[in-house]
Amino acid sequence: MIIKLIIELVIGGIIGYVANRIMHGKTDSVWKNVIIGLAGGFVGGLIGNLIGLGDGWISGLILSIGGACLVIWLYRKFIK
Repeated sequence: MIIKLIIELVIGGIIGYVANRIMHGKTDSVWKNVIIGLAGGFVGGLIGNLIGLGDGWISGLILSIGGACLVIWLYRKFIK
């Protein structure tokens, strides 16, 4: 269980980093990237379920990155 959590945090960090680079953001910290990646995975999974996608790991990865980009955009739009 601990190993799965560590793997999910690492993948979340990578997804957050990729989304941050796509959205031309500064790479502030590893933890910010992890949070963005995990939130993006949640949002991407939710959108994927609504439109009927997300069965494979590749589509899940793409949806997670798209969701993370959406989270970054919403953060910039409403918070800053």
